[in-house]
Amino acid sequence: MRGLWWTVPVSSGSELTNEHLSLRVDGVGLDVATVRRGGALAPVVFLHGFGSTKEDYVDFARQAALVGRPFLAYDAPGCGETSCEDLSAISIPFLVKTAQAVLERAGIRRFHVAGHSMGGLTALMLAHQDPGRVLSFIDIEGNLASEDCFLSRQIVTHPAGDERFFDDFIERTRRSPFSSSALYASALRHKVRPGAVRGIFESMVHLSDHGDLMAKFLSLPCPRMFMYGEQSSSLSYLPKLHANGVELAEIPHSAHFPMYSNPVAMWERIARWLLPRPSQPCRQGSTW
Repeated sequence: MRGLWWTVPVSSGSELTNEHLSLRVDGVGLDVATVRRGGALAPVVFLHGFGSTKEDYVDFARQAALVGRPFLAYDAPGCGETSCEDLSAISIPFLVKTAQAVLERAGIRRFHVAGHSMGGLTALMLAHQDPGRVLSFIDIEGNLASEDCFLSRQIVTHPAGDERFFDDFIERTRRSPFSSSALYASALRHKVRPGAVRGIFESMVHLSDHGDLMAKFLSLPCPRMFMYGEQSSSLSYLPKLHANGVELAEIPHSAHFPMYSNPVAMWERIARWLLPRPSQPCRQGSTW
């Protein structure tokens, strides 16, 4: 699949490009599956959550309010159509380095970023390391505190071998009372390799407990929005975010997965956030 690309018509004056990028991160070979829409402005870069894929964000191209806005999404290592030579190497720091490599290969210097859950944590660490590149940040229930590890902490509270843990994790998630949990669980085996789970979850727990994530998030100089589902409105830190100038976006009839429970409301809030944001050219002569 390396080097292959194809275009899929979306609407008048708009098309998607799917591409596979051959990369090496920390000596590990990756074949990263991407989808993008080009343009001259700084793109929105989407980082998906654990158990999701780039396809969660393709409908960006179908939003009338966002016609002409470029974007990039890709499958994280161990997820979706992206292959990884060593699944045991995958962790949040590895995903940050992967994001940096994808941005470098794509020639993207400045960008808006939107990340969900695992992707929100990855985006936070990416922005913290180089804040001048990020024009704005949409954090969709990305980890900011220990209480956010309701999924990932199961690697500690329910120890088992990789295959057994993943099977049991899927069953526990399927039985969850929160919106779209069963739908989410039904696709996990098709979207995540079991060998990638432990490193991702353990690093998410470690960073949530010891990474000072809230301070990192609040110190970012770019405009920030924290998006959460109505069923997550009990998160203890929401008042602190509001008091520190973070825009809060509660999505009704939703929990941790607004892209599954209420995508119409999610895209409306994302469009409302992006429309007034500066749309600087990405670089001279860029098709981004």
